Amino acid sequence: MASITKRGKTWQYTVSRYTDGKYDPIRKGGFKGEKEARLAAAKVELDLAEGVQESYSSDIFADYFEEWVEDFKSNRATPTKKRYKTTHNIIKEEFGRIKIKDINKRRYQRFLNNFGKKHSHETLRKINTHIRACVKEAVDEGIIRTDFTRGVEINGQVKAKSANDKFLSFSDAQMLLEYLHIHRSRSPLYYLLILGLQTGMRYGELLGLKKSDFKFDENIIEVRRTLDYKYGEGIGPLKSEERDLEMDEWTMKLFQDELFKSSVTTLDGMVFFNPRTKYGTYSNAAPNKILKKALKKLEIKPEITVHGLRHTHISILLFNDINVQYVSERAGHKDTTVTLQTYAHVLKEMENKEKTKTRDVLNQMTKIAQ
Repeated sequence: MASITKRGKTWQYTVSRYTDGKYDPIRKGGFKGEKEARLAAAKVELDLAEGVQESYSSDIFADYFEEWVEDFKSNRATPTKKRYKTTHNIIKEEFGRIKIKDINKRRYQRFLNNFGKKHSHETLRKINTHIRACVKEAVDEGIIRTDFTRGVEINGQVKAKSANDKFLSFSDAQMLLEYLHIHRSRSPLYYLLILGLQTGMRYGELLGLKKSDFKFDENIIEVRRTLDYKYGEGIGPLKSEERDLEMDEWTMKLFQDELFKSSVTTLDGMVFFNPRTKYGTYSNAAPNKILKKALKKLEIKPEITVHGLRHTHISILLFNDINVQYVSERAGHKDTTVTLQTYAHVLKEMENKEKTKTRDVLNQMTKIAQ
């Protein structure tokens, strides 16, 4: 039973609560009358009886986020964990020792607005994605009742690198593919670049491929692992779920009849093994150098990196009317939302095609009445 006391000109309630076996009462004052304080206390007691801790949690937001990352994201690859660490540092700097219960939607929106003044929309979106997932967990646990990240506005004001600078057109991709094929005897990295262009795989996923992942009878490449090329931590988990990639016969024969017959054989059958390095891997510097030279030779702009081959592959599929759900699964995106957000520029270009197609369909419909 709550106790109600008068303190000066206002009233206060005290609700008994035990946390981890210790007496941890909930107190709140400032009520104008005894009845108001008693009604508020009754609501607190009802919430506690239902297991709801909202407005009573003592969790510091930054601490809660750090623990959430440790509990749910500790098995992620090192680059991903570093991104979560960056978000944690931002939370500590912005929110300090503020408790999660004291953050409302308006307070969080102000944070996004201020942070967005010096950062791009994409950077802001990624940070919000991390925080939103954590806050949803807090709601599920009954730590807070409402999701203060729901429906917020993401408005980064710093211009990010243009989306058009991250991928090649279909014709330029064809020219690059031909160049890489002609010069493929120079290094296994030419095969790697060809495969990157033909699959859209992440660089770590390309390095993680084993010869056994190539199913030549079915023209499928199985994506099962990634290889850390930055920190030397070896084989790691994929950023997304395992997936099988449908492949063209030309690319598969290139690997079956050429590279696999001439490449260095390792105990674990890695496709792109580098015997000259401690960890047997290639950094992304060497393939980026090859790519830069090729694009310059072909007079192709913009200058893209190896990751730009992934953007090129996905953009070409989308622009050629491949279903976005399939493209999302092939790319290894968590869901279509990621695909739609990342490749909004391509979908915008496709609108003009859809407008023309819609007009043609309507014209066909009206022929019967003419």
